[in-house]
Amino acid sequence: MAMAISVAAITSSLSSLSFSSQISQKPLLSVSVLPPKPLSLKFAAPKFPALIVASSSAVAEPDVETADLVKLVKSRLPGGFAAQNIIGTGRRKSAIARVVLQEGSGKIIINYRDAKEYLQGNPLWLQYVKTPLLTLGYESSYDVFVKAHGGGLSGQAQAISLGIARALLKVSVSHRLPLKQEGLLTRDSRVVERKKAGLRKARKRPQFSKR
Repeated sequence: MAMAISVAAITSSLSSLSFSSQISQKPLLSVSVLPPKPLSLKFAAPKFPALIVASSSAVAEPDVETADLVKLVKSRLPGGFAAQNIIGTGRRKSAIARVVLQEGSGKIIINYRDAKEYLQGNPLWLQYVKTPLLTLGYESSYDVFVKAHGGGLSGQAQAISLGIARALLKVSVSHRLPLKQEGLLTRDSRVVERKKAGLRKARKRPQFSKR
């Protein structure tokens, strides 16, 4: 019995020695840890279109032109608008225009600016202004000087039309009939209707709900 125990102990010890030797013979795996790459904080700068800066002479041109028109109006209208003989006042909506006619070549100056520039080149508004002169054939016989305020450009253009028509009556009484036939002497009294309490606009109501 003792012999069997000693043989078993010897065999177990030999097996443990062989297992440890096998482990020692295998090469250990080498794990290489790479250093972390440094983060680059460089961002590409956004590309903006190059700004085009106009020269000082190009910017100053409108101011020079306006200054010339101011000098022209003051030289042509000594004493201001109220001191002139052929003058007419036109109104439309909340716009008021005071118009002075003088013999000339057909220039139209509104608030010290050319009519086409002031009315933004709108053909309808320019037609409003020129219609009284075209009706009588005076489109190249009189220069028109206007001082307008209030309202928008559409209302001012129609007010200028009425002012020119009324000023043409002071040139000759015989102008009344052709101007009246074209409806140029009638003051358009239509204005925006006021908003009412409880309504969304002048007449628009909130949606009706029965329950």
